Amino acid sequence: MQINKKEYKRVTTHSLLEMKLSGEKISMLTAYDFTLAKIIDSAGIDIILVGDSASNVMAGHETTLPITLDEMVYHAKSVVRATERALVVVDMPFGSYQGNSKKALSSAIKIMKETGGHCIKVEGGSEIIESIQRIFKAGIPVMGHLGLTPQSIYKFGTYTVRAKEKAEAEKLVKDAKMLEQVGCFALVLEKVPSKLAEKVAKNISIPVIGIGAGDGVDGQVLVLHDMLGMTHKFNPRFLRRYLDLYTDIKKAVKNYISDVKSQKFPNKDEQY
Repeated sequence: MQINKKEYKRVTTHSLLEMKLSGEKISMLTAYDFTLAKIIDSAGIDIILVGDSASNVMAGHETTLPITLDEMVYHAKSVVRATERALVVVDMPFGSYQGNSKKALSSAIKIMKETGGHCIKVEGGSEIIESIQRIFKAGIPVMGHLGLTPQSIYKFGTYTVRAKEKAEAEKLVKDAKMLEQVGCFALVLEKVPSKLAEKVAKNISIPVIGIGAGDGVDGQVLVLHDMLGMTHKFNPRFLRRYLDLYTDIKKAVKNYISDVKSQKFPNKDEQY
């Protein structure tokens, strides 16, 4: 189906609602540094997520849990400096908002004041509603995240698909409606059955962005390094690699090493 796309000089939370209402799918990618953020912003991405996945792809941790608030602020500052069009969403890291709504607000304020980001994202439903309410009342836009929530990986014990069982599926639907009612401007659904994700998207008014949640939602998000093929051992069903940069970069580095060793680089035209 052909959708008439509206041109946005700067994407806002209101822009995303317009996209959902018009049937235009929302594109979202992660970024953690100035250079790559500049490229994907100039390509026309709608949302850049400064994800706590930086803990994995930038710092090499096994989970997202170790990354700190100050580290998230550093990455977000770099991304915001590169961005002219996209809405920049910054993940609240583990420990910065769970269990203490006052700490949640101070963490969110720190992100907004020090990074220039446009909004924050938190993982969870009814368990963190008080924190979301306090953040929202301060005028800070909040994106929710349900389904597989990586900050809770030790509780789940696995990265498998969530909400396959009736009770968990019912809780997810209830939490999605609760997040809508409390004021979240959008919702990420990660690794849930496609029919359930489509049901949620049709039954709430805010945009639903999926990662491993099928094609019945309002948009899609991937980790940039996965999409570009810079990572090579992570192979979930939902991931489509648009490039194989792991192979290409490794080949280029090997060629550089060879040229240096054989004294082919630099040549006469590459020196002063």
